[in-house]
Amino acid sequence: MKSTQQPLLSKPKIESTESTKLFTDDYKNELENASYAIVGNHSAVEICGWTKKSMKGNEGGCYKQKFYGIRSHQCTQMSPAAVACDQKCTFCWKANEFFSGKQDLMEEANDDPNDIIEDSITAHLKKLSGFGGNERIDKQTFEESKHVRHFAISLTGEPTLYKRLPEMIKELHRREISSFLVTNGLHPEVLEKLDKENALPTQLYMSLDAPDKKTWKKIDIPLIPDFWERVLGSLKTMSKLKTRKVLRMTLVREWNDFDAKGYAELIRRSGEDTMIEVKSYMHLGPARKRLSKKNMLDHEEVRIFAKKIAGELGWKIIDEAENSRVVLIAKNDWEGRKIDFGNPIPDKVSNPFSC
Repeated sequence: MKSTQQPLLSKPKIESTESTKLFTDDYKNELENASYAIVGNHSAVEICGWTKKSMKGNEGGCYKQKFYGIRSHQCTQMSPAAVACDQKCTFCWKANEFFSGKQDLMEEANDDPNDIIEDSITAHLKKLSGFGGNERIDKQTFEESKHVRHFAISLTGEPTLYKRLPEMIKELHRREISSFLVTNGLHPEVLEKLDKENALPTQLYMSLDAPDKKTWKKIDIPLIPDFWERVLGSLKTMSKLKTRKVLRMTLVREWNDFDAKGYAELIRRSGEDTMIEVKSYMHLGPARKRLSKKNMLDHEEVRIFAKKIAGELGWKIIDEAENSRVVLIAKNDWEGRKIDFGNPIPDKVSNPFSC
């Protein structure tokens, strides 16, 4: 792999036109008002709150830094499918009211993967550039932040709807940029495609939001009829994939915080090498219009439910982050759980890490 030195700013390569623009004006305004940067015709970038906090050098990073070694100040949060999702999850902190649910919308999403990566990094670094003059920012951390080492492919929309996703992930890895891909589990055929094309992400996340079909339909509001069969198909496919895998459970009080046995039965389908994140719903963004602050669980409640699931599986809690109200479960912990990214600023001398 060849390391790439990334400039602070560069000229965007993707030009949007009226004929190819997939963002509606209302949705585009909504995202930009929420500090998102629009990238091309169907992608978006936002600076994570943990990225901002980590720039101070002494406030740590998000729980993914604690669990997996991701450096928050070198992480780009983005989506190549910001215009479409086939669920309207009740707890989603994005403006999912604007999603049409029409998967065929993404058939017109033809931006080049390389351009999406370049322009996402450019937009990300442009938003971070203002931190340089802040006296409270750690100068070394700021310099390191100019070198993006990780892509969190989630943010908004359903990333697996982007048909050139395998090319995008392979290009990220060619650049020695790791990838965490988050999916809602409704597209097992895409997971199979990623595997077939040797384009599996560094870590694959699947949302596991309910212990049964009825609850899933209520809380996730899927827009396609065979959603449950697809969920079960994704779990089965995950069991065969040779990459790091996580099932992420977002608990919403009185909505899906029950039936640990049911969750455990679904988890078993994904294989014994899967990690489980059990976390509380957070009362943020547009989700505040749909749910109450009372729907959040405190960390101890999350831990108690996680312990029940671990007990059903015969697994154990291997880590937790109280500031994010999240607990990590696995059958066994292992030395390589935290990724060694090597030198924060890539050079020709350092050994490249494996994506």
